[in-house]
Amino acid sequence: MAGTSGAKLNQFDKLLEERGLTGLRNRYNTIGLGYQVRYNDFVIGMELYHNRGSKSEFDDYKLYYRTSRALLNVGYAFIEESRFQLIHYMSVGAGFLNFQMLPQHPSENLGDFLNDPSQGYILRKKDIQKGTKHYGNFLTEIGFQLSYDFDLLGRNEALEVLMKLGYGFSPFEGKWNLNGISFDNAQSGAFIRVGAGLTLPDRNFFYKDASIGFSMISGIHFTSPTEFNKQLEEAGFNALDGSPSNWGLRILGESGNLLYGSDVYNLSMNGAANNFRNHTLNSLRVYGNLGMKFIQYRNMSIGVLGGIGYGNIRYTNTQKGKPDFPELFEKPRFDGYLKNSGLMTKPEVFLEYGIPIGRRNLFDVILTSSFGYELPLANYKLGDFNMSGFMSAPYLSFGIGIRP
Repeated sequence: MAGTSGAKLNQFDKLLEERGLTGLRNRYNTIGLGYQVRYNDFVIGMELYHNRGSKSEFDDYKLYYRTSRALLNVGYAFIEESRFQLIHYMSVGAGFLNFQMLPQHPSENLGDFLNDPSQGYILRKKDIQKGTKHYGNFLTEIGFQLSYDFDLLGRNEALEVLMKLGYGFSPFEGKWNLNGISFDNAQSGAFIRVGAGLTLPDRNFFYKDASIGFSMISGIHFTSPTEFNKQLEEAGFNALDGSPSNWGLRILGESGNLLYGSDVYNLSMNGAANNFRNHTLNSLRVYGNLGMKFIQYRNMSIGVLGGIGYGNIRYTNTQKGKPDFPELFEKPRFDGYLKNSGLMTKPEVFLEYGIPIGRRNLFDVILTSSFGYELPLANYKLGDFNMSGFMSAPYLSFGIGIRP
């Protein structure tokens, strides 16, 4: 899915206008993915969205915000005429908000950055860079979905092209306040989204060898930022302990022995940099997967997947106490942020067990265990420091989900 939404930051724009400055652009762009299944006329599903606001310039700084949200959907199919569907739905979920004012030209040397990480300010609410479990604050959406199915030659699946129109909002006032200013509107506004995906239309839905399932996954990556920790300690900061854990989701379709789908998960490490500062090391991974099952025995199966996709690496160093606006805007040097991104690939072996639910076997509860190895296809430099060794590692993950 991709789209746009309105989000005028009223209080912050007023602060800018009082100083003779132009307010921020009142919209953001959205990209995301989702899963949906229909039982008779009722629809349930989930969506994960990343929302990116437009950047504005102020002196040598960039002003910029982003949000993300994870939503559960419940809907009703008003119309289903042949290949056309009209669905009304409501969504509830949680999110994350980041608002920052950082230099337009960040440090290109890790040592220089660590010697002076106070380069701007970063404000976060429900900080996903500390880990997905920090996601929070109630969010809702209401809208309509229109879709049309196109046949795929020789496949049980069809290509679904869809559009969503609606309004998203934060129902409780003040839940997205940051340093004395409300950012509630960053999580609210009318939206339009368009997208495409694979679907099993009703005429194929009950083929026993074709289905699309959804799982929540979590696991550990057997890596540690050993060399990066040395840089932190030389600069007088504490090392980041342990190995990164992940939380995410997997959408996996199957037709016969063929497997296809996507993974998205968030790795995180965080701690106190010293008595006055905190730091996080975070990485998002998004994969497209293709594979096959080579053993199927009753409800148990074993298969392999290969994935290629996007990964990033993000280090944040923040001061524990910052003043409220407008003082923060006038004297913004408190926090620092380094990031990089590139391509990733992975091979994986998985074991899956399905538990039928209901007398008519309405769906299966799926338990999975996966073991794989991630390989970076880029250097993933933080400043001038290569982090590809940290990104390359074996992993073990477990999941639970449903498959119609």
